[in-house]
Amino acid sequence: MTPIQRVTSSGAKRKKTRWRRGRRNAVKRATSDKSKRPALPLETMKIADFYRPLKKPVTLRLDADVIAWFKKDGKRYQTRINQALRKVMEREMKGKVG
Repeated sequence: MTPIQRVTSSGAKRKKTRWRRGRRNAVKRATSDKSKRPALPLETMKIADFYRPLKKPVTLRLDADVIAWFKKDGKRYQTRINQALRKVMEREMKGKVG
């Protein structure tokens, strides 16, 4: 007979705390970034300055060497993958328009 394991809510609390900590750090980063950017007059700003595309979580299987190449520069490798894919997408869209 196997012993009965006691399940507590500590795992749920830990997850919630981690989420709050991540959210708190994101808010700090967002507010600190504003001070680093120079203020632009409203007349010179465009809609593109405010546009942020929606992000969708996906599961994507990539070759190990491709992931290693993106990860070699450190954190934010997923952002670099997204930028590379965006460049390819925009280049193909330009080719089809002309």
